[in-house]
Amino acid sequence: MNQFCPTPASHAYASRAAGARSFRCSLICAGALLAACFAAAPRAADWPTKSVRIVVPYVPGGSADLLGRLIAIKLGEIFNQTFVVENRGGAGGVAGSELVSAANRDGYTLLISGVGSHVHAPAMKKVSYDPLADFSHIALLGGPPGVLVVNSNFPARDLAGLVAAAKTQSLSYGSAGTGTHGHLTAELFKMTAHIDMIHIPYKGAGQTIIDLRGGHIPVAIATLVAAAAQMRAGAIRALAVSSERRVKSFPDVPTFAELGYPGIVAITWFGLAGPQKMPQELIQRLNIEVRKAMQAPDIRERLAAESIEPNDLNPAQVTEFVRSEIKRWTPVVKAAGVKLD
Repeated sequence: MNQFCPTPASHAYASRAAGARSFRCSLICAGALLAACFAAAPRAADWPTKSVRIVVPYVPGGSADLLGRLIAIKLGEIFNQTFVVENRGGAGGVAGSELVSAANRDGYTLLISGVGSHVHAPAMKKVSYDPLADFSHIALLGGPPGVLVVNSNFPARDLAGLVAAAKTQSLSYGSAGTGTHGHLTAELFKMTAHIDMIHIPYKGAGQTIIDLRGGHIPVAIATLVAAAAQMRAGAIRALAVSSERRVKSFPDVPTFAELGYPGIVAITWFGLAGPQKMPQELIQRLNIEVRKAMQAPDIRERLAAESIEPNDLNPAQVTEFVRSEIKRWTPVVKAAGVKLD
């Protein structure tokens, strides 16, 4: 028989050998994949072993930046590691949020999320991320309420007087820009009170308050922190604040809810989030430490100066809060016809 012609027995042996090699390869690959998975999801007790970056998706300054830096300092002290704030402004918080949504889920890239980036923007324009599915929502940090203010010479002395005036004459109001929380809060108020006012968008709250003080617009809505100085100076007058309760620094300003508009509780809130499917143990640990940090006396004092009331929710409650905000504000965006490219 030709020595180069394989026999049936040699066929069987070769087949068994190939199968064994294939099985060994499968075990090696499976082991490598399992090891990679464990490497990508470190135990919370071992985290962090290097510096952590907190992406603030806005330019420096403002409530998001303040909260990011306060949390970075406190977490650095707690974990004895460096937490670096990285400002990645652009597209109303979308650019920085997109960056984090695609980041490694190992906990070394976190995000200051917010109502603008995770509620308004997805309702107004196409974004590359799902505000719920593509993020791990860790903690709710809070934010400043809005305040409806009028020029000091405006005839109406209270919110009822403003509503009556809007039903008999053409009024305009200013906000920090189209699609901002102030703009949408005003639109919600208009729909609830069944009145109409013409929106005048500005590029920021600062210029809005300047023009209100100067009498160029009669009404404005802005964050309380942006309007506070001119309110104290008597140059503008507050008619209602959008917080759940009256603000301690302005106890004479009633809430919208007190004045018959319980649906207008609107905070420009921010939270701490990370990429989707972060290890649950790590999410829980971060949530506990952030909640402790937000209750620290020095943090509470700093936040009180910005009219920010800290929140105390667990991760499941934070996620549900974001879901409820999306459900609440999306119809307002559509009814107001707000659409951005």
